Amino acid sequence: MRPAVAELLATLDLEPLERNLFRGRSPQVGWQRVFGGQVIGQAIVAANRTVDNRPAHSLHGYFVRPGDPAVPIIYQVDRVRDGRSFSTRAVRAIQHGEAIFTMSASYHLSEPDGLSHMHAPFPDVPRPEDLPDEESLRAIMIEKAPEAVRRYFERDRPIELRPVELGHYLSQEPLTPLQYVWVRATDRLPDDPSVHQAVLGYLSDMTLLDTALFPHGKSIFDHAMQMASLDHAMWFHRPFRADDWLLYATDSPSSAGARGFTRGQIFDRAGTLVASTAQEGLMRVRSR
Repeated sequence: MRPAVAELLATLDLEPLERNLFRGRSPQVGWQRVFGGQVIGQAIVAANRTVDNRPAHSLHGYFVRPGDPAVPIIYQVDRVRDGRSFSTRAVRAIQHGEAIFTMSASYHLSEPDGLSHMHAPFPDVPRPEDLPDEESLRAIMIEKAPEAVRRYFERDRPIELRPVELGHYLSQEPLTPLQYVWVRATDRLPDDPSVHQAVLGYLSDMTLLDTALFPHGKSIFDHAMQMASLDHAMWFHRPFRADDWLLYATDSPSSAGARGFTRGQIFDRAGTLVASTAQEGLMRVRSR
């Protein structure tokens, strides 16, 4: 297994401390704050470990304080309710005695005979095999991209991104707030569906808020921008594998008051909608 994927799985494998209490750690990669997707993924794992035989179908979280990567994160789960077909959990991620993230998650006993439809047209975009692979993309970025973008793509990462368009990374031209990126784990994951939910939660925080910057000719790598996820919502519609290619289609219908709002649809290779996301984030232009 690739070291970056092994590190991700180790990061998501929380240490049980007591009933409803877990401890997670952060990779020591030199970041000044904890990546939001890491906290989402770990919170999903904490909640999942208190529910039997019911997959999560939705979650809603708020980032309330920056995370400190130098110390562990304690996850406290409240078993709010276990009904005949639904369960509800509330999770608090705690550092230095204060919450840095709160999340509510709902679980539903599978009902395969329920009504089913999907009105989400699959975007007409190139397949991942027709786009630059990891090594080719890294070479393009090293040659043409700004330094901050180069540093990001030079790292060994557990998630491979194949953007359909690269203009956002290479120029400051205003663009339509739409983005299509193929994503997957860079190595095979265990077959446990809860692991795939946690990995999808981890990667769902990637590229999402960035889409709100497109009309302004900026990116998350722009030092003039102060960026932070404020909240995050996910809905799991159908089974999926996070180690097979998924298309992350995001758009931003609005930004105002130093906040950007973005929505995401996640499709599998067959064009089936497997999950949806929504997020509002801080996108403040720093005063000089």
